[in-house]
Amino acid sequence: MVHTCKYKSPIGNMLLAADETGLTGLWFEGQKYFANTLPDEHISQETEILTKTKKWLAVYFSGVEPDFTPPLHPTGSAFRQAVWQILLQIPYGQTITYGEIAHRMCEQKNISRMSAQAVGGAVGHNEISIIIPCHRVVGSNGSLTGYAGGIDKKIALLELEHADMSQLFIPKKGTAL
Repeated sequence: MVHTCKYKSPIGNMLLAADETGLTGLWFEGQKYFANTLPDEHISQETEILTKTKKWLAVYFSGVEPDFTPPLHPTGSAFRQAVWQILLQIPYGQTITYGEIAHRMCEQKNISRMSAQAVGGAVGHNEISIIIPCHRVVGSNGSLTGYAGGIDKKIALLELEHADMSQLFIPKKGTAL
């Protein structure tokens, strides 16, 4: 059974979801793909996993890198899972490009090429926002693009982490990764 609870963050209300294994979703209200993996049958009730997640978020939003991670249970294809594992390796306060993730995927799969757009699709469908840090992914030209929660939230999260944003910019509408 999936349980849910709400969390009021400094940059917007969030919905958290977890099953008995781990956190399955962490979404900003109104974001793209909001709760799209949440089953119709779920219970609004805080569980131990959701409590740990709320503690993680409280530490994170205080401007400190949490020294623990609540149990995670993201669901997705093997490709998406592999991309999300790379996201989990991005250090706090640092960024990586879609192309760099594609390069790492190539190394893992022992292939010569992979589309940064395919990686972008997997990053964009990350259901566990912030903890699986898709906000740390930027375009190869430094563009702050592709955050389902919105560019304003991506900027706020990177600023909270004191990321070097001197070379980053907000893309004009219709620009690619």
